[in-house]
Amino acid sequence: MDKQSALDELERRKAISLELGGPEKIAKLRKRGHITARERIDALVDPGTWKESGQLGLFQLPGSDQLFPASKLHGSGEVNGRGITIQSDDSTVLAGTGSHGFHRGGGAGGAGGARPFVRFGESGGVHLQSVMGSVGLLGSATMPVFQLTSPRVSPKALGVMGLCFGDPTWWAAQADFVVQVKGTCLAVSGPRVLAVALEEKTTPQELGGWEVHAYITGQIDAIAEDDEDCTRILREYLSYMPQNCFEETPRLPTKDPPDRKSTRVDKIVPDSTDRLYEDYDMEEVIKSIVDDGKYFTMKPFFGTGLIVCFARFNGYTVGIIASQPTSDGGAIGPDECDKALDMLIMCDTYNIPMLLLCDTPGFAVTKEADEKRFTLRAMHWQHALSMVTVPRLTVLVRKAHGAASRLMGAGGANYIIALSTADIRAMADGVALKTKANRTRIEAAQDPEAEKANILAGIEENASPFVTAMNGQVDDIIIPEDLRSRVITAFNLTDAREGSGSFIGQKRLQKWPTGC
Repeated sequence: MDKQSALDELERRKAISLELGGPEKIAKLRKRGHITARERIDALVDPGTWKESGQLGLFQLPGSDQLFPASKLHGSGEVNGRGITIQSDDSTVLAGTGSHGFHRGGGAGGAGGARPFVRFGESGGVHLQSVMGSVGLLGSATMPVFQLTSPRVSPKALGVMGLCFGDPTWWAAQADFVVQVKGTCLAVSGPRVLAVALEEKTTPQELGGWEVHAYITGQIDAIAEDDEDCTRILREYLSYMPQNCFEETPRLPTKDPPDRKSTRVDKIVPDSTDRLYEDYDMEEVIKSIVDDGKYFTMKPFFGTGLIVCFARFNGYTVGIIASQPTSDGGAIGPDECDKALDMLIMCDTYNIPMLLLCDTPGFAVTKEADEKRFTLRAMHWQHALSMVTVPRLTVLVRKAHGAASRLMGAGGANYIIALSTADIRAMADGVALKTKANRTRIEAAQDPEAEKANILAGIEENASPFVTAMNGQVDDIIIPEDLRSRVITAFNLTDAREGSGSFIGQKRLQKWPTGC
């Protein structure tokens, strides 16, 4: 082939790649309310930074001489000036299914690199014609997803952009962050496979719609209204993360003074003595103490007794685990345990200090909780918390009742602060009075009501944070308006950043699988 012919062939093949699945299939994609695989990349990365890899990985169907573009786009770009690796499934080509070479140019190698990896998932799984038979099943076409396993090195995120079966579902189970667009599906197999194999009739939304994963499985971290919203959420998530586990998170400049008074906290949190069980929204407390009132919430509809989010204090990323009194008083159940564990893993792996805001009446002791192996999940949380090596600060905001408060760091943080409103006890008054020991005392007393009052008085006295401080079990007691400034000061005390200029944890949870 002469030089000009080679150049012409190169341009022809590039044009085939840029056409994706052709105008007709792109029109169908747009009719469903989606943008193309290339447009998703353009929406995510900084303008002009996309560099494609493997663009000429075209293929031919058996018995045809026509060339088709690859169903996976790979390459690199920048988000907020920092490099990332990207894979974007193209559902206009063979429904986005993968074939023998679909992982080249990115795939498992890119996901295991030293910078974040983002995948836009819209795939029917593997290309069956490529894997039918024993050689295909065990070959490279099905292997990349299983090469993504821990230890984690760089943040991995998935955007569920359409129907995702097989491969992207396995990918989601190993990703650090998953955002699902409404109207899409994330499931191991599609309704047709279930209908044939099990004679089970269902729809994609019943099988793996966003409601299933947001409320029941907890497998997704955020919900997007459309493709553009999904890319916006992914950009925001990446802004809180380091490039890899060997680096700190980026510090963003803020005009919010570190010594600003948290005047709203006192108005938000009820007095512990006379309104112990009155609900309030812990998100309002978070908003009032973090930089510029901005925070990034994850899994908002799963394990609602707990809030997990990223925010910044004095420009630095902090991972927050907080009780949510508006949901069963902030009681901890099995879903809350899974939610907290995922956050602990992410923060320990990526060198993110942690703030735990405790206001819990205890465990959500129910039949359903026991059926979901609550005790096992609670012990996973406790075990993981003991292994975390990034700075951990616990604030006893109000209720710190029973063993549940230990999961919130009351017994295992580097630094523990109690608000003057804190109420620290083994259990609530009503439950304490019904224990066998106290029932016996009350029944044996000449004046049962007086004895009951004496018991309650003793409980109240010992529930004071001042008693806890006298015993050396908290490091400080503060008034609510000092909460922001005291959090920042405490992190400075526990964080090696003040001495060496950085803090890199030991990453003991780097190999711990999420969702366990």
